[in-house]
Amino acid sequence: MKGGLVVDDGFVYEEEKHLTVFKTCLFFANDGFTVYDCKGELVFRVDSYGPDSRDKGELVLMDAHGRCLLTVRRKRPSLHQRWEGYIGEGTDGSNPIFSVRRTSMIGRCTVTVEVCGNPGEEYQIEGSFATRSCTILNTVKEAVAEIRRKVDASTDVVLGKDVLSLCLKPGFDGAFAMGLVLILDQINGYDSVENEVKESPTTED
Repeated sequence: MKGGLVVDDGFVYEEEKHLTVFKTCLFFANDGFTVYDCKGELVFRVDSYGPDSRDKGELVLMDAHGRCLLTVRRKRPSLHQRWEGYIGEGTDGSNPIFSVRRTSMIGRCTVTVEVCGNPGEEYQIEGSFATRSCTILNTVKEAVAEIRRKVDASTDVVLGKDVLSLCLKPGFDGAFAMGLVLILDQINGYDSVENEVKESPTTED
């Protein structure tokens, strides 16, 4: 199997593809996303989940018509360091199609993506999602996708962190890439909460 197709061949493009990713709510990590192509047509969506909704460790990526493409789930117990992706909606009784593992070292954080059932197909995510500057690399260190801050083409102004630019190289699965964006956003959200807790002053001895 040619590397790059993991979730759905309908989102594997022959030419470089630029998608705009909007985070639809900023109050909770990964509340919702809508993704559009350069023509303004909806490509993906993740419905907004409030604080009392389904398990926050599980999110479903849908296409423009509401078809469930991919479920990403945090593996427990993993301290938010390991995630898995499953075809369609739900994970019960099915095997993951890929897994994401984050390892932290002093001053450095590495995210590794392994494709299940296809030994040797592995990706590394380098950069910082917190600053919206990440590159997804294949086994030979070629960039297959990039996550950047979105720049308004008419004014050359960098937009807020709730608007991302996702660049897909030819042959790389866009649904897979968007699943990785969801996971990175979750990891970043948990990191932010943990950092706030660590930095908060305490009144107790």
